[in-house]
Amino acid sequence: MPTTDAALTPDALDAQAARLHDTDAWQQIVTGWDLTAPPAPQPPHPAPADAPDAAAPAADWRALLSVPVDRLIADTVRALPPAAPRERPLPGRIGAILPDRLHAWRRVGRPDVRPSVHLAHARRILTEWGWQNTPYRLRDIRGARCVCGAMLTAHRLGYGSAETVDRAGAWLIAELRSQGWTGLIGPWNRYPGRTAEDALALVDATISRAARAGQ
Repeated sequence: MPTTDAALTPDALDAQAARLHDTDAWQQIVTGWDLTAPPAPQPPHPAPADAPDAAAPAADWRALLSVPVDRLIADTVRALPPAAPRERPLPGRIGAILPDRLHAWRRVGRPDVRPSVHLAHARRILTEWGWQNTPYRLRDIRGARCVCGAMLTAHRLGYGSAETVDRAGAWLIAELRSQGWTGLIGPWNRYPGRTAEDALALVDATISRAARAGQ
C-alpha cells in the first residue's frame, strides 16, 4: 500500500520502500529488468567469394530483421537516460528552510513522473540546497536534506506522486543491495564518513538502474 501524503516522513518512506522492495512482484522487476533485452544480432554470414558485390548491402540490412522493429524501438527507448528535469528554478534559500507542507500548492495540476525522473529532481535538491546526515532529521538549519528528505521535498514540489516516491525508494534499496548494503537508506545516509559525493553517486546509479528498466 503506498505511503499516504500525510504520513510522508523520511523514516516512513524508508520503511515503506524496503517493504515494497521485498515483495515478490518487485523482486521480479528488480531481477528481470536486465534480462528483457534481446541478444545482439549475429553478424550476417559472409557472401560466397563468387557472389556479386551488389548483393552484400541487401544481406546486411535484412539481417537486422531477425529482431522485430517494435522490439528494437522499445529496447532503444528503455536504454535512453531519464529526461532532464524541467528547468523550473527551485525556491530560494528561504524556500529551502520552510516546512515542506508550504510547498504543497506546487503539486496542483502537475502530472506524475517516472521514478528515475523523480530521483533526478531529488538530485537537483541535494545539489542546490545541500546534503546532510544529521540522524533522524529531514534537514539541517541551512535547509540541506538527507537522501530521503530530498525525495520527499521533490514530491512536495510537484515531482511525482506518493506512490512514485515509494517506487523510487525501492529502486534506491535495490541499488544499495547491489553494493552490499543490507540496511535501509537512512542508516546508509548517516553512516560515519559518508559524504555528499557518496550520496550523489548513489542517486546517479539508481537513476541509471531505474531508467534502464523503463522506470
